[in-house]
Amino acid sequence: MRSLTRPLLFSTLLLAGCGILPHGKADRNPRPEPAAATSAFSSTSARQCLADLGNAGVRYQALPNREFGGGCRTVDTVQLLDIGVPTTNLGALTCPLAAGFSAWARYAVQPAARQMLGSDVVKIETMGTYACRNINGAGSGKLSQHALANAVDVSAFVLRDGRRVSVERGWNGDPREQAFLRTLHASACRRFGTVLGPDYNSAHYNHLHFDMSGNGYCR
Repeated sequence: MRSLTRPLLFSTLLLAGCGILPHGKADRNPRPEPAAATSAFSSTSARQCLADLGNAGVRYQALPNREFGGGCRTVDTVQLLDIGVPTTNLGALTCPLAAGFSAWARYAVQPAARQMLGSDVVKIETMGTYACRNINGAGSGKLSQHALANAVDVSAFVLRDGRRVSVERGWNGDPREQAFLRTLHASACRRFGTVLGPDYNSAHYNHLHFDMSGNGYCR
């Protein structure tokens, strides 16, 4: 009897160690299911957006559509690989947001830095793009555009001469930095549906928020 019991016991332990439990036993710590993925860019307008990115010389990777639950999702999004200036923390972005952000970096950020600060921007720092959360991180209420990968938060700019111009310190700091940041804020208002900065509320004291919702809401 012992000779039969030991092999059976060993087989049961081996199966459990591989993540396969005996019939009728529930896993007390199940792994979360991966987000569902579907094909993206099936509409004419979405495909045109990708073409426009390519024509603008932007390097990108198209991402699959994903549903994360609770209304959070990434649909027709891209990962920006090269927009002409290194940019941190860029995750999934809706294609229109990616196009607007790339153009803003090229045609607003660089010229303003050269003219107003006398140096090129060698890095744009952001606080990220996609995040499954409500507006201002509240426990309830309306989903943030970040939950749709339709928003990006810009926090600072690093110049070739070594200076770092942050929204937190520069917005009400050095007069030249103030002028630079406010110029970029104003130019963003012509490219994005909603633009929010430190003057909007305390939650935006350290970044500029850009998203594609709204119709020229600029604060």
